[in-house]
Amino acid sequence: MSKQIKTALMVVFAVIVVVTAWWVLRPAGLPAGIAAGNGRIEATEIDIATKTAGRIVEVLAREGDFVQANAILARMDTQVLLAQQAEAEAQVRRAEYAYQTAQVIVIQRESERAAAQAVVAQRHAELDAARKRLRRTQTLAGEGAAAKQELDDDRARVLSAQAAVRAAQAQVAATNAGIEAAKSQVVESQSVIAATQATVTRLQADIDDSELKAPRDGRVQYRVAEPGEVLDAGGRVLNMVDLADVYMTFFLPTEAAGKVALGSDIRLVLDAAPNYVIPAKASFVASVAQFTPKTVETESERLKLMFRVRARIDPVLLKQHLEKIKTGVPGMAYVKLDPALAWPAELEVRLPQ
Repeated sequence: MSKQIKTALMVVFAVIVVVTAWWVLRPAGLPAGIAAGNGRIEATEIDIATKTAGRIVEVLAREGDFVQANAILARMDTQVLLAQQAEAEAQVRRAEYAYQTAQVIVIQRESERAAAQAVVAQRHAELDAARKRLRRTQTLAGEGAAAKQELDDDRARVLSAQAAVRAAQAQVAATNAGIEAAKSQVVESQSVIAATQATVTRLQADIDDSELKAPRDGRVQYRVAEPGEVLDAGGRVLNMVDLADVYMTFFLPTEAAGKVALGSDIRLVLDAAPNYVIPAKASFVASVAQFTPKTVETESERLKLMFRVRARIDPVLLKQHLEKIKTGVPGMAYVKLDPALAWPAELEVRLPQ
């Protein structure tokens, strides 16, 4: 017997064993209170995509790899971002130097104001002395004891002292304006520091995002791009499935769907593993009926409006059997419409060891 014939016989034998096992283990007939529908195992898909446009440096994950949350899956080129960050950091240092300079100018202007205020006090003292001298001279001149020239000189001294006071006061006002201008420079330089530091932070975030990480535990399904390719912002690099959110979507007729509540017990039997019965819960029941999809294949069922139901498998159970999870596998879902009803023996939970 040739090798090809032996291989063909082994394949036929394996098919017969699977079909026989399904025939023996299939539910002999659904008891009242249990409804059924066919569907496929699905999981939430996640696209691993770029945040900004750039070139892919390396892709670390391969199709079929199991990855953990925060694992680095791919890296993007960051040379331009690093250069921009270095430029922004230099601008931060320049803004900090401007801030320090502005603070020094404020201190200098405040010292000048103190000196100008002292000059004002001095000029007031000189004005007071000149006025007293003028009053004495006026008294003496009235008695004929002082010359008229001396009286004129004392009056001139008073006017000169008054002008000196006004000049000193103007200098104080000028120094006050200088202080306000210097304080404005301080505030402006603080704003520039905050803006440039924000730029540095944003660029660092872009650099961190250039390492494409897994958002959660899962399995890589497709590798869309390769190292060296240039992608736009949002360009897909990988596609992965969330193995903590696995479910089967199936359809029930109106009379059955109306009795399904969220959290209802469901049993899943897959075509590829008919000897196992997987427990699940109803996580979604459509509120609006739709025309029967093509996946419901019997002619009688296709004449009805159906309601979509989603059976979600417990994430704790999924975590125990990650290596065995396969999406796209067809199967049957059995729903217990009456919570008080016991599951028949053929639908008792049976899981792989």
